[in-house]
Amino acid sequence: MDLLRHLRLFVTVADELHFSRAAERLGMAQPPLSQAIRRLEKELGAELFDRSQRGVRLSAAGVALLEESHDLLAREKRLRTLARRAADGGLGTLRAGVPPDTTAAVLSALLTACAEHVPELSVDLQEVTTVEQLRLLVSGGLDVGLVHHPVDATEVRLGPGISLDLGVVLPRTSPLARLPEVALSDLSGHDLVLFPRAHAPGWYDQILDVCRTEGFIPGRVRHASNPEFLLALVTAGHGIAFAQGSVARKEPRVAWCPLAGHLLTARISGAWPIGRGAHPAAPHFARLAADVLAHHHTAGPRGEGTASPPDGTPRPWSVVYG
Repeated sequence: MDLLRHLRLFVTVADELHFSRAAERLGMAQPPLSQAIRRLEKELGAELFDRSQRGVRLSAAGVALLEESHDLLAREKRLRTLARRAADGGLGTLRAGVPPDTTAAVLSALLTACAEHVPELSVDLQEVTTVEQLRLLVSGGLDVGLVHHPVDATEVRLGPGISLDLGVVLPRTSPLARLPEVALSDLSGHDLVLFPRAHAPGWYDQILDVCRTEGFIPGRVRHASNPEFLLALVTAGHGIAFAQGSVARKEPRVAWCPLAGHLLTARISGAWPIGRGAHPAAPHFARLAADVLAHHHTAGPRGEGTASPPDGTPRPWSVVYG
């Protein structure tokens, strides 16, 4: 016996207190409705209606059952709604990996966007390198990640990618900081501060290949996983670094200059496991992350953008605190 279906029929009859009107409202004939109510009464062991020539009214058992039926049917509706929302990725926890060099502003904006678009989804952000993210996505340790290209995507799906042009981070006292843009060959003789190769081997090798091709062979490559440590090394004169302008924005002792020719472009995209076990919210998170990264890449210091001066000449900028 389908108890919930029979309870819905009972509630309709109880609302109308008339079997013919109830049957019409339900879009069914009266005899099957009467038979269904009789089956429910037999199942519960109590008559739910007092039937007489003067009409139909609820029995004591019917009155007691009606309130409980409304509550039970409301709970059923909520359960169905929750199941659909969970299947669509709107509930539960999403384990998301982000690169170690992700700035606080991007993380804050990403969490805010998730809270606005999927308010009942809990996002568990974890600081994980591209290599480790790919391993965890395949093994089930992560639901979605933000990875640096190039990557082997044979076991993951990739969301929309965002391309981020990198500039050079220099000490503000460097003569190069006064140039409107810096060519890679201008950096000859400098040390380079770069993330460890184990974080994203494909991107690491690509950066050094481009530098060599353009005439910049670093005297020494120093490694920094954290943006704060990277800025500290540059400030101390231990090398230059490649980064988005937003990374240098927090340190007044460094300047950020565009690279001539836009030769170093980081490409980042969301990634999630292939297969039926993938979290339904993963593609949505990847799209949100791409939007957030694109917005923060185009925003300049104090949010005024990174547009060139009226004469069209690109210019460097440094941070000035009021």
